[in-house]
Amino acid sequence: MLAGHFTTAIIAKQQNPSVSLIFFLVVSQLQDLSWFVFHYLGLETTTPDDAFNATLNNMEVDMLYSHDLIPLVIWCGLAFTAGSALYKNTQIGLVSAGLVAVHFIFDFFSGHLHHFFGSDSIEVGLGLYATRPYLAILIEAVVSAFILGYFFRKERINGVKRSIKNKIMILSVIAYGIVFMTLIATRSFREIFGIPAFELGFNSTVPTLIFTYGAMLYSLHYFVTTGSQTK
Repeated sequence: MLAGHFTTAIIAKQQNPSVSLIFFLVVSQLQDLSWFVFHYLGLETTTPDDAFNATLNNMEVDMLYSHDLIPLVIWCGLAFTAGSALYKNTQIGLVSAGLVAVHFIFDFFSGHLHHFFGSDSIEVGLGLYATRPYLAILIEAVVSAFILGYFFRKERINGVKRSIKNKIMILSVIAYGIVFMTLIATRSFREIFGIPAFELGFNSTVPTLIFTYGAMLYSLHYFVTTGSQTK
């Protein structure tokens, strides 16, 4: 799941207004951000190398350290420690650990296949990206719509006013992530746009993903934090 994880950060911020949204956005995507780091460390190499050839159902990576169940305990612990230490509040630590746990739960239903610890261990997840990518995207779209609906309804109850334009921009960031995945669910950009084959000489899939995550994180932070005012 991509966009859905970001929506959980918005809810966490809504319930804990004193905490930076950037912090919650990073924590909500902690496993994925760790995946990118582990890729460059040679521990979770991601293929295909060429971003133009990548699709949801042909992307392969053994997310041993970033996403498997045993490391999840460590990530939850780190998130709890970071939240508690930075904000001197145990509740913030618990919310942070919860975001990490929810990331795993969402990926169980809509994401790559994960394991207990290692590809030879028990499978923990449906692995719909590889087997039924459009179903995975539908699940994410429904979850994202439900969470955003709750967010805007709660804001209205709390007396927070947003313009229609601002709401559309927030929705657009989430929609971008879903549309992006839909476009490359089973067909690569090379197939869609008829891009000729050529060698870049480096793995371009991971930098493309990093750019996508970074753009969504920045945009969501900007529109959520600058577009509200109390009635």
